[in-house]
Order: sequence, then structure tokens, then C-alpha cells
Amino acid sequence: MTQPESLSTLLNGRRAAIDATLPAAGFVAGWLAGGRSIWAGAGVAVACAVVVSLWRLRHGDKPRAVLIGLLGVCVAALIALRTGRAEDFFLLQLLSNAASALAWAVSIVIRWPLLGVVVGGVLGQRFRWRRDPALLRSYCLASWVWVLQYVVRLAVFLPLYAAGQVVALGVARVALTWPLVAACLAVSWWVIRRTLPADHPGLRHPVMPDAAGRLRP
Repeated sequence: MTQPESLSTLLNGRRAAIDATLPAAGFVAGWLAGGRSIWAGAGVAVACAVVVSLWRLRHGDKPRAVLIGLLGVCVAALIALRTGRAEDFFLLQLLSNAASALAWAVSIVIRWPLLGVVVGGVLGQRFRWRRDPALLRSYCLASWVWVLQYVVRLAVFLPLYAAGQVVALGVARVALTWPLVAACLAVSWWVIRRTLPADHPGLRHPVMPDAAGRLRP
């Protein structure tokens, strides 16, 4: 299998993961510096999100994706301000991880693995990869790694959230973002490489059936 790129390269995992940690770290830092003021934490978090958004736009990210990220931080800050509980800044993240774990698991069961959808979209293949039985199988197996990622986060976040451990939630958010995403990308890439046939041309070249039903690149 000829594969010059990794999933981390294709999906730009490092930058996305680092971007996601800054507002959360900013919230905790502002909350502590402001004498446990949710307003201070929210202000720093939103400021960090704005800086990250401007940086992402400057580096060519799509405005819609940037806006969604900024809105997510604003909503998280508003939830904490509304409830008066600093730990609720992380509530949206908890719900997002639960929904993501469910969505990825369902996608595998119905044979539309989200890893294939994402990578196929990045490579401009649309859904041609689904006509390649070997590639479809590999995407399904590798997608279970992503389900596990979200389950691990929930297993760590839920007890901390229930105990109101704001600082620990912030630390866990940083520790379980880039390192966990990096591990997830590496392991799912390993699964794909191990499960695709040795003569498969790779992710960029799905093997399609011809008119006679024979597979061809």
C-alpha cells in the first residue's frame, strides 16, 4: 500500500486539537485570576477564542468552521454565566463527546463510518470509497478507535464535572485533547494500514468494481 501521508497530516489534527484547548485553559486561568469569577473566566475564554479564530482565518480555514468554533466557546461561556456554576463551562463539551460517541458508533453499524466520510471529503472523493470493500472495512474498524476516544473523555470528565472540579476539568480538557487526538490518529492510521491488503493503492485511490464486477483502481 502506497501511503505518503498520515491521518494526522490529512486531517490537520495537531492544529485543531491545540486550538480547542486554548479557550478552556483561558477560562480556568481567568476564573482563578479573577477570584473564581465566572465573568472573568468567560471573558478570557472568549478573548482566546477570538484570537484563535483570527489566526485560523489568516491561515486559510473556512469561515464557517471558524465561526462554529467561536460560537461553541460563546455558548459554553453563556451556560456558565446563566447557571452560575463554573464547571458548566464544560457542559457543552460533555454533551458533545456523548453525542459524538453515539454518532460514530451508529455510523459504523450502518456501514457509513464517519472516518471514511471525513477523509473522503478531505480528499475530494465524496463517497467513492464506499464502493471499495477493503477500504470500507478498514474505515469501519478504524472508526471504533474514535468511539473509544470519546468514551475515555466521558469517563474522565463526568466524575470531575459531578464533583465541580473546575481546575481539574481544565487540565483534563488540555490533557485529553491534543495527546488523545494524536494517539487516536496514530492508532486509527495503524489499523487502516494493517487491515488494508498489501497491494491496495491507498486512501487516495479506492478500488472500484468494473462492469464485470471485478475490482480495479
